[in-house]
Order: sequence, then C-alpha cells, then structure tokens
Amino acid sequence: MDNRSRQRVLISLFFFLAGICFSTWASRIPTIKAHFDFNDAQLGTVLLFMPISSLLGLPVSGWLVSRFESRFPMTAGFVMIAISLFLIGLANTWVMLVGSIALFAFSTRIMSIALNTQAIQLQKRYERKINGSFHGLWSAGGIVGVGISTLFVALNVSIYVHFAIIAIIALIVTVSAFRGLEGNDRATSGNRLAFEKPDPYIVYLGLLVFLAAVCEGGMFDWSGIYFRETVGVELFTLGYLLFMILMATSRFVSDRLVEQFGMAKMYVMSGSLVSVGILMAVAMPAFWPSLIGFCLVGFGCASVIPMTFSLAGHSKKYSPGMAISIIATYSIVGMLIGPPVIGYIAHAFSLRVAFLVFALTGLLMIPISQRLFRLIRKSE
Repeated sequence: MDNRSRQRVLISLFFFLAGICFSTWASRIPTIKAHFDFNDAQLGTVLLFMPISSLLGLPVSGWLVSRFESRFPMTAGFVMIAISLFLIGLANTWVMLVGSIALFAFSTRIMSIALNTQAIQLQKRYERKINGSFHGLWSAGGIVGVGISTLFVALNVSIYVHFAIIAIIALIVTVSAFRGLEGNDRATSGNRLAFEKPDPYIVYLGLLVFLAAVCEGGMFDWSGIYFRETVGVELFTLGYLLFMILMATSRFVSDRLVEQFGMAKMYVMSGSLVSVGILMAVAMPAFWPSLIGFCLVGFGCASVIPMTFSLAGHSKKYSPGMAISIIATYSIVGMLIGPPVIGYIAHAFSLRVAFLVFALTGLLMIPISQRLFRLIRKSE
C-alpha cells in the first residue's frame, strides 16, 4: 500500500471513530434527561454550555493547527474526548455533567479542525473529490454508535458502562494509529486570523455550514426525544438511527452526485429535502411519516458540510487549516446552539413547533448558496 492510500485508510478510521464518539453522546441524551429529571428548557440550558465551550476552543484550535503538525492536536482532541465521555457517564450532579459536556465540546472542536485539515490536504493529492466519503464514514461511525446505544438501551446497560467502553476503544485506536499519520503539513502562510472586513467568500460558506449544522445538531439531540414523546415509540433511538443511515449512505455517493449535478444544484436539492422532510414529520407525527421525513432530512443534510469544507480549502485569503477553523466555528456553533434553541421553543410551545426551525434552515440554504456561486463566478 502506497503512502497516499495508507493515509486515506488512517484518516477514514479517525472519521469513523469521531462519528462513534459523537453519536454515543447524542443518542443517550434522553437517558440523561430522564436521569436528572430535566424539562425541555433545563435540558436546553445544559446543552447551551456546549457552544460556549466550543467557541472558547476557536483560538486554541486555530493556533494549534497553525503551530504544529495537525496530527498532534487531532490526537490530543481524541484523548480528551475519551476522558470527557467517561466523565459524562460518571456524572451524578448537574455541575459535573455541565463540566464534562463542556470538555467534550472543547475537545471535539480541536479534533474536528485538525482532522478536517488532514482530509483537505490529502484530497489535494487526488485527482477527484474524496472529502464526501470521509464525512460518510463519520456518519457510518454514527450509525454504529447509535446501534450500540440501541442494543445497550434494550439490555438496560448503564450509561456509565456504555460510555466507559467507548472511551477505552477510542483511546486504544488513537494511540495505536498515531504513528502512521502523515506529518509535515503545517502551513507557512495564511495562518493569521485577520480582524478586518469579513471575507464574503468565508462568510457565505460559514452561513451554509451553520444552517446545516443547526439541523444536524438538533436532529442528533432531539430526534430520539421526538420519537419517544411525540410519536410515542419506546425504542427512541430508531428515528435517529435511520436518520444517520440515510445521511451516511448519501455521503458515500455525494462526491459522484456533485460531479454530476454540480455544487450549486446540490445545495438547492439539499435545502429542499431538509424542508420537505421536516414538514412531513411535523404535519403527520405518526411512525411512518416521521420515519420517512427523518430519512429525507438525513439525505438532505448529508452533502452540505463536505461540500462546504472542500470549498474552504480554496480560500484565497487563508491557509486550508485556518479557513477550515473559521468555517468550522460556524459549524460547531450551529450544531451545538441548535439543540438548546429547540429546547426553549419546545418548552414554550411544543416539540412539533420547535422542529419547524429545521425546515427554515433548509429554505435559507437556497438563497445563500446562490449568492455564494454568484460571488465565485465574479472572481473567476
């Protein structure tokens, strides 16, 4: 196996592991909600600490990626994620829970920037787009994580044992694979964050990834609760599981779809599918309509973040690492601020009303993406 292929295998492994870790946390949120007897607003408040912690990680992650080879912050991020998962499972007070969740968000921030930097740099060594497949493996890892959660919920395995097992696996894989990762990828220019008039190219990319992430983050954290409390399904991980399956499947084919239809049309298709899927689930909160609706949302969300991160690598102002760091800020804030907003709206009205926020994010993707490609055409 040549060096390029070996790097692709290792990066794929880490995307897969990242998906397992995130879905392990997200799929057991209903368990945490029940254990602490939180109402929707209280759960939303607890989840709000995640975007705050993630924002604190912005200057740290950007500095680490520009200062060191990306494999070092990526490895450190995975180690801290494993520790935070263990602590979340162990938490018996809301203070310990909030602190553990904050560490999880901070660690995910650092890991995500470094891992996506590695992926974009490797894609430049190929003559075709491969970034979608990496994010497909993240979703596939999410499926495995939710599958494990579903099994453990059915077997009444405690969240402490569940999270400890995943944490140990993450540590073993990270330590074992570290030496095989490519080094010498530190950028020599474009590493300074310029506090001046925002670059429209980066802003449009950021807004697109923010909207997609609001939808993804909300679906990750609230789809199980929607199925249990609104649809009335006891095995509450089922809707989330199928959402992840459709997202993973479509991400594996997204690179080919982008080549066939072009990115501009793919953004329009993605936004439309998200809106239609959510409206179906909200209008008909029964098992099959909700299930089909969630699947459409998963298919619609799938290609937006991989496409946007690929475009970030072509920034004329910033290095790939710094551009990804800036845009990932929008992504992580969207993914982590979406859940508490949904919680507050659900507490004030209902979860069905709150889910309309996701339909709105899908609709907004369309005009923003059209503005982005008009800007690209002007600069060519």
